[in-house]
Amino acid sequence: MPSDCLFCRIAAKQLPAKFVFENERIVAFADLAPQAPAHVQLIPRKHIASTLEVADEDREVVGELIQTAAGLARELGFAEDGYRLVFNTNAAAGQSVYHLHLHLLGGRTFRWPPG
Repeated sequence: MPSDCLFCRIAAKQLPAKFVFENERIVAFADLAPQAPAHVQLIPRKHIASTLEVADEDREVVGELIQTAAGLARELGFAEDGYRLVFNTNAAAGQSVYHLHLHLLGGRTFRWPPG
């Protein structure tokens, strides 16, 4: 775990966050600057810098992030209306924390293209 990684520190509970899910492989917590009525960050506990760093052995945890996001969308009550899942990779795409994270956004209508 890089000591300067914000999300590693959140996963290790060294920094406060409002957790909505956790198990031994992943954690999910409320985004501090939500872009929708529901905005959850899902991260692997293992430090993976971005989608460019996902290795063969990481496939299962990436799938678990997506499945967990779908389950949270159901629990939070917006799955049927629709929701958005976003992985940003590198600065031009908006990645500001270099720890793989999946945004789960819901509770409003989204437009296309996104931005």
